[in-house]
Amino acid sequence: MPELAVNVDHIATLRQARGVSYPEPAAAAALAELAGANGVVVHLRGDRRHIQDRDVRILRQTVQTRLTLEMAATPEMLEIAVDIQPDAVTLVPEKDEEITTEGGLDVIAHNVSDELAALKKAGIKTCVFIDPDVSRIKAAGEAGAEMVEIHTGAFCDAQTRESADRELEKIARAAEFAVGMGLVANAGHGIGYETVMAFRGMGIHEFSIGHSIVSRASLVGMDRAVRDMLALIDRL
Repeated sequence: MPELAVNVDHIATLRQARGVSYPEPAAAAALAELAGANGVVVHLRGDRRHIQDRDVRILRQTVQTRLTLEMAATPEMLEIAVDIQPDAVTLVPEKDEEITTEGGLDVIAHNVSDELAALKKAGIKTCVFIDPDVSRIKAAGEAGAEMVEIHTGAFCDAQTRESADRELEKIARAAEFAVGMGLVANAGHGIGYETVMAFRGMGIHEFSIGHSIVSRASLVGMDRAVRDMLALIDRL
């Protein structure tokens, strides 16, 4: 059965909007775990727009399942990861002007083998956030990644049935190829309660879901929001 990792970045977004000390991402993470989540995800961005360094350190001390740190492949972030020791790191691209991560990391144009090797040496599991493109997944595996998180945004944001079907086929092909290479195939970005069932039978190991769960949690609470998503994933 696929697993669920809950991204609590947007708990921090709400906090930073007022420049106050609440809500606390670690509290949201604890509630998600108590509701049955298999892991917690945070993205420490270079601009620190939501998650802060202290959040990652507190989460490392409090998360009882597993903690995944999303980060750019920069010397600053590599040093932080090696120091804090999350269970896994997912390398992602970053642009200052983007609202959220816009696409996968182009590992063909940007070789990240040194960064992946350094993370492995520190005992951290390695993952690359990547578009559903076979050539890029192949390059990620050759660079040393143990996992890939397939970017699902184009499917989740598709405006027509035709484009949705086309993007879903790309994801299915990418997941099959990744598993065939011996990689763990995860999926994330834009996945919601109305789209997660589309991934049935694809061999996805873990769904990384944040915005839709945090949005529902603002209305019904984190426990209910996580349990509702898990109930859908249990049917995959």
